[in-house]
Amino acid sequence: MTNGTVAKWIGDRGFGFIKCEDGKEVFVHNSDIEGKSSLREGEKVEFEVTEGDKGPRAVKVKPISE
Repeated sequence: MTNGTVAKWIGDRGFGFIKCEDGKEVFVHNSDIEGKSSLREGEKVEFEVTEGDKGPRAVKVKPISE
């Protein structure tokens, strides 16, 4: 699992981007979030990275409780 922070979330479109701890950004779709249907900017998450149609994509995304 990789940790990161939600950098941008476009709620009305159901997707956004997560900034990984190494500085790279990956795409995330609301269908890849476990336990809820959206994220908020600044939220800490853990996830796996897979190769999507247009580049890296976050899957199995779970918010990290602080």
